[in-house]
Amino acid sequence: MSDAPAPFELTVLNPATEELVAVVPAATRDDVDAAVARAAVAQRPWAAAAPADRARLLRRFAAVVDGHIEELAQLEVREAGHTIGNARWEAGNVRDLLDFAAGGVERLSGRQIPVAGGIDVTFLEPLGVIGVIAPWNFPMPIAAWGLAPALAAGNAVILKPAETTPLTALRLAELALEAGIPEHLFQVLPGRGDTAGDALVEHAGVAKIVFTGSTRVGKHIMAKCADRVKRVTLELGGKSPNIVFADADLEAAAAAAPMSFLDNTGQDCCARTRILVQRSVHDRFLDLVAPGIAAVAVGDPLDEKTQVGPLISRTQLDRVRSFVTDDLTAIRGTAPEGPGFWYPPTLVTDVAPTAPVAVEEVFGPVAVVLPFEDEEDAVRLANATEYGLSGSLWTRDIGRALRVSRAVAAGNLSVNSHSSVRYWTPFGGYKQSGLGRELGPDALTAFTETKNVFISTEA
Repeated sequence: MSDAPAPFELTVLNPATEELVAVVPAATRDDVDAAVARAAVAQRPWAAAAPADRARLLRRFAAVVDGHIEELAQLEVREAGHTIGNARWEAGNVRDLLDFAAGGVERLSGRQIPVAGGIDVTFLEPLGVIGVIAPWNFPMPIAAWGLAPALAAGNAVILKPAETTPLTALRLAELALEAGIPEHLFQVLPGRGDTAGDALVEHAGVAKIVFTGSTRVGKHIMAKCADRVKRVTLELGGKSPNIVFADADLEAAAAAAPMSFLDNTGQDCCARTRILVQRSVHDRFLDLVAPGIAAVAVGDPLDEKTQVGPLISRTQLDRVRSFVTDDLTAIRGTAPEGPGFWYPPTLVTDVAPTAPVAVEEVFGPVAVVLPFEDEEDAVRLANATEYGLSGSLWTRDIGRALRVSRAVAAGNLSVNSHSSVRYWTPFGGYKQSGLGRELGPDALTAFTETKNVFISTEA
């Protein structure tokens, strides 16, 4: 007998133990059609509601999520293998995003533009039904990146979670109803990407798709949306640089480096997986960072002291292993043996800049260290990738920090820090890391259409 799930079922495994967590029905194309029809009906009165009423319900939704932080976090640990500390942060981020979006509802205003012969005004009107296709690496917060501002702007939302992580999304939909969000305004459709996902992308009743995932799938979605002139926001892959100059606080840079690529077991498109170190301090940096790699606590995600959990699946584990071949020199940490999708923290230290592990997105607890000569060489190496999502640079020279930040082709950069994402600042990538921006003060406008109205005042 085959262990494969039935065509209309999704099997959820605990990545730390490989034990079955749940079997969830998978949506069909007919299910998508029905959901879009329901959403279109629910969206019209929601868009017509007073802004204060929409904001009040979103704040109530946030409050209900806040009351279930621990439940959502425990569910995230079981389905995604995230450490309990990270999972609590993720659930809290959903709450914060809903609160932030609620604050924007009454500020979603148009403009009055000076013209001759009359008055010209613009209106920001909701698009209609929004399809959000969320990834497995951050199931809750990234779903909320699309969900919260889209609802706040007056739209309905259909969320398709990743096949391996549908449980927190389903629970959020239940909490939305508990908070009073109108029925069918926010629906969750677990399903396969080539079935429910494609149906959502292709549906004429869906005005926009928000997708976070691989560049390969993003291109597929973009092509389908182009055929229908459908709006799309894409947050895709990354191979982000961590540039360490000789004048930096080397001890601080080395101390921060491990978790810059190990957080969420490296399953983060912002992970600083290319550590570029000025040659004059390269060896010293390796001496400083090695103990930090060895000290990272990899283990039971429910243990409060654990810093790194398992990878999401056997498929992902095999992918990560394929990048770190036996001929590579590396600094390695430790990982549990036995059941679970475990891989040790790994820093490859002697590799060509063009090697697959140095240029392709591994999406696991693996980074490379590459030397550079000077500022120009650092920028060249940083930009020698098809991606441009995030990055860091470490220096005490403010002028250099500004020059290099402007020269590196990436959407989100940090100086003497590895912080990439804040819900009140814009997030998105250059090149093949994506299209459009999420979060920040303009998040709601990404889910609106601008209508221009001219009123003649001439007799």
